[in-house]
Amino acid sequence: MAIVKSKLLKHLTKSYPNFLKKDLEKLIDITLSEIKEALKRGDRVELRGFGVFSTNVQKARISRNPKTGEKVNTPEKKTIHFKIAKEFFKKINNGK
Repeated sequence: MAIVKSKLLKHLTKSYPNFLKKDLEKLIDITLSEIKEALKRGDRVELRGFGVFSTNVQKARISRNPKTGEKVNTPEKKTIHFKIAKEFFKKINNGK
């Protein structure tokens, strides 16, 4: 099951009834945009107890089209890497 932004907002609204819905929505938007901007700059984003987002550079290479076998030039690109925090990993796997 995936969680979308609207479900997250609904859950936060139930959990924190003292906050206005529009303020919580703004908080989510600001947080996600800051994570995106940091990753664009190549910075590492650490959310304690959750995990770390970082970018890796995948070098340019010559790959093959599996259907035709034709060689294709694949340019250099950035990929996002996520490493889960140990506490979160233990909580998911042990249920504690």
